[in-house]
Amino acid sequence: MKLYTYLTILLTSITMSFISDDNTLTIWLVGDSTMSVKEKSAYPETGWGMSFTVFFDSTVVINNVAQNGRSTKSFIEEGRWKNVMDNLYAGDYVLIQFGHNDEVREKVSRYTTPDEFSNNLDRFVKDVHSKNATPVLITPVARRKFDSSGNIIDTHQQYAQLVADVAKKDNVVLIDLNKKSMELLQQTGTENAKFFFNYLKPGEHPNYPEGKEDDTHFNELGARKMAELVLHEIQHQQLPLAKHIVASKK
Repeated sequence: MKLYTYLTILLTSITMSFISDDNTLTIWLVGDSTMSVKEKSAYPETGWGMSFTVFFDSTVVINNVAQNGRSTKSFIEEGRWKNVMDNLYAGDYVLIQFGHNDEVREKVSRYTTPDEFSNNLDRFVKDVHSKNATPVLITPVARRKFDSSGNIIDTHQQYAQLVADVAKKDNVVLIDLNKKSMELLQQTGTENAKFFFNYLKPGEHPNYPEGKEDDTHFNELGARKMAELVLHEIQHQQLPLAKHIVASKK
């Protein structure tokens, strides 16, 4: 394990030991770059987990341990999942969103076969239940990809279905963010959807002097929109967690 990865996990573990008490509820956000906290050097790229934090009352602690470029496989191999389990308390929630990196065969260190992906998710669910905490499976959020007729293309169809299958088999909450975000992007339209993603013209931002056209990662507006979709589903499905939401746009 790289020294940086080890120190990051150790620091998270130490921090959680101080903030966990009987009066707080922790929501763990476990996933990839579409959810993760971004460095200042990546701004305006924003993970939807960053926007998610502002909608809860003071009794809730959001611990976003999602990481750029991670799959279920690499999240386990790097010890990140073990860190979650070592610091998980009864009554906590673990929101799990993977698929973007699991499904890409070219990324050998991250790719998981469909069977491996399902088994890893099943492990996550069982591990969380073993701590008397609540797992929530989330399908991978959509990319901005349209066909020539302006119809949104489902780039996550197989792996989103695998998430749904595990949720059904294990009888756990499923938030179909792939479906909901595709519907939002379709309604918004191919060009206007760019306003949700990290699209920048040359010279528009010092972090991207040559500009940026990214159909996967969100800007602040897009991250908020995706977070609102998740929040709405928490309310719609009447999770006990919903009582801690102090504001959301339905």
